[in-house]
Amino acid sequence: MIIIPVIVPFFESKGLTLAEVFFLQSFFAFFVVVFEIPSGYVADMLGRKNALLAGSLFHGMAYCWLFFADSFAGLVLFEMLAGIGLSLLSGADLSLLYDSQEALGQSPEEKTRGIANMRFSKSMAEGVSALIGGVLIAWSFDVTVFANAIAACVPLIMALFLTEAPFTKMAKGQHKENLKEVVSHLFLRDRLLRLICLNSTFFGLATFYVVWMLQPYWRDQGIPLTAFGLLWAAQSFLFAGATKLCMPLEKKFGARPLLVAMGLLPVVGYVGMSTLGGTIGILLSFSFFLSRGINQVLLTDALNSRVPGAFRATANSMTSFMFRLIYIVTGPLVGLMIDNFGMKMTLLSLGIIVIGMCLTVLLPLLQGVGESERGKGKGMPEI
Repeated sequence: MIIIPVIVPFFESKGLTLAEVFFLQSFFAFFVVVFEIPSGYVADMLGRKNALLAGSLFHGMAYCWLFFADSFAGLVLFEMLAGIGLSLLSGADLSLLYDSQEALGQSPEEKTRGIANMRFSKSMAEGVSALIGGVLIAWSFDVTVFANAIAACVPLIMALFLTEAPFTKMAKGQHKENLKEVVSHLFLRDRLLRLICLNSTFFGLATFYVVWMLQPYWRDQGIPLTAFGLLWAAQSFLFAGATKLCMPLEKKFGARPLLVAMGLLPVVGYVGMSTLGGTIGILLSFSFFLSRGINQVLLTDALNSRVPGAFRATANSMTSFMFRLIYIVTGPLVGLMIDNFGMKMTLLSLGIIVIGMCLTVLLPLLQGVGESERGKGKGMPEI
């Protein structure tokens, strides 16, 4: 992820407008959508390690190709390879972690800590890579992309040494029945699980749009390109801290205060960036990473703890599928809105939309969690 802190200026150096950058990301989302559920299904049928090996191969190919991509079509090919790689990796890694924890007989608290540790490690690595990217960009984009290509080949080597934990595989030759079972389990039988999936998706989107707006926002505030790596690293380290604090805070205060914070922090970020700007606007942009940290530990654990191991990878892929499918439609609209109405108006509009999400999907989840807590008495609240 070395190039990521300056990825928008990098795309612009290839002649892309900001709207085209969002269109490019919609292509990425499209390729993820096309392969997301099939790849999770492959992981459930043929094994998590095989999916991780294949995903790592496509991931390495993508960033090696990025070094040579010099046109919009070339960048679309990069997004395609990266999308296939991510779709293979996204459900399989979490499933392998949960399978391993179950094989080791870990407690629910230990499983939640494992999710937090996984997110923490990832965000710390992204922070370090952002610092590296911030240094390398002083030379050129080419040097930064070349370093990213080398780093992108490492996961394939690591995947070779994974040992797959035993898990119950879905029945072969019953593909339609298997997928119907996954959809029914996630969205029809359990209202709380359905709300968990919806909130994970929509608040994931709420903190994702801004990722492609931060770098042009920093530039508009007069931040030099060489400082982008420092800012991105700081946000990654803040995300890492949020993932570490999530479990002890849930244990002490319950899930609902954290869920409220998850919903309100993006509102603070969007409105603050739009109306205040400058140093304060940049500081408030950090709120998105706190919200994302809560989402990716609290809701990810809530989902995986309620899904049978037989189709866990498919379930994780299906939530990612929903996320990307919505982004295919809405991402380009955000880019067009920035080009036509400006950054401030777009940020403010997104803040208003997130308020609507808090009322329509978060509030019912808070009510559902409250009912669950009352049913379990005064012990540690569960989501």
